[in-house]
Amino acid sequence: MKHQQEINFVSIVIPVYNEEASLPELLERTEMTLSSMGKDYEIILIDDGSRDNSAYLIEQAAAASESHVVGIILNRNYGQHNAIMAGFEYVKGDLIVTLDADLQNPPEEIPRLVAKAAEGYDSVGTVRTDRQDSILRRYPSKIINKIITYSTGVQMNDYGCMLRAYRSHVVQAMLSCHERSTFIPILANGFSRHVVEINVKHNQRAEGKSKYSFINLLNLMFDLLTSMTTAPLRVLSIIGGVILLLGALFGLILLMMSLFYGTEWENNTVLLLFSILFIFIGAQFIGLGILGEYVGRIYSDVRARPRYYVQDIRIGEASQAARKKMRSTL
Repeated sequence: MKHQQEINFVSIVIPVYNEEASLPELLERTEMTLSSMGKDYEIILIDDGSRDNSAYLIEQAAAASESHVVGIILNRNYGQHNAIMAGFEYVKGDLIVTLDADLQNPPEEIPRLVAKAAEGYDSVGTVRTDRQDSILRRYPSKIINKIITYSTGVQMNDYGCMLRAYRSHVVQAMLSCHERSTFIPILANGFSRHVVEINVKHNQRAEGKSKYSFINLLNLMFDLLTSMTTAPLRVLSIIGGVILLLGALFGLILLMMSLFYGTEWENNTVLLLFSILFIFIGAQFIGLGILGEYVGRIYSDVRARPRYYVQDIRIGEASQAARKKMRSTL
C-alpha cells in the first residue's frame, strides 16, 4: 500500500556531452519550470568530457548570481549512466529527476513526475509518446525493452527514456553498488517497491545529432545483457545442445544416404559438410564472444577502478543556500 509523501527539495541531474547549442535554452526552461513549482531545487549538470564549450557554459552557469546550478566536470567521457551516477553523489534533494540535455524530453514535464512521486511511488518512469527518433533508433529500442522486461520480470514500456524520478533512498541504494557497468533504470527498479510509468511528450532534437549510433546501440544491448543477467550463458547451453542434436541428425542422414546411394553420393556432399562445419564454428565463436563479455566484466570489476573521476565541482549560491536549509530540517 502506497502512502503520500511530501516532496520539499527536488534535484535535477543532467548529463551533458557536446551540448553547447542547447544548454542555454535547457537551463532557461528548466529554471522557469522549477521556479513555478514553489519548492527548493538544484540543477546538477555533469560535463561528461565534452569537446566543445559545454564545460565552460556549466561553470559560468554555476558562478552566476543566485544560481541553482551545481556544475560537475569529469576529466573525460565515461558514458551517460556513469555521468549520472557521478551526479547522484552530490544530490541533496528528497526526489531526484534525471533528464537528457538535448531537449527531446521537455523540462516542462518535470512537475508531472514530481506530482506522481508524491503519491507514494519510489520510481517514476516515462513512456515517450509520438517518438521523434528514426526507425534505426525506435526498433532496436523496442527489442531492448522486451529483452529487459523478459530478463528482469519488471514490466515497463520504455527503459530508454532518461526522464525519470527516484526517491532519495533509491539513489542511495544505487550508489552502494560498485559494478563498473550500470544501467540506471534497471538498477533503480531493483530497489523500488512501488514503480509506475507515465506518458510524456517527445520532441525532435533542437540542435546537434544523437550521440547513439547503430554501433552504440549494439554495444548498449551487449552491456544490458551481460550486466543484468546470466541468461545468455543459459541460452548458450541450450544452443550447444541443439547443435549437438543437429550434428547427430546430420551424421545419421549422411550414413543413411551413403548406404542407399553408395560412395558416388558421398563425393557430392562436400558443400553440405562444409556448411555443417561452418555452423559449428560459428556457434563456437558466438559462445566464446558471450563468455568473453562476462570475463571482461569480471576483469574490470576486479581492477576496481573508479567509474569516473571528478576534475572540478562548482556549486551556485542559491543551491548552497538550499542545501543548508535542507540539512537544518533533517
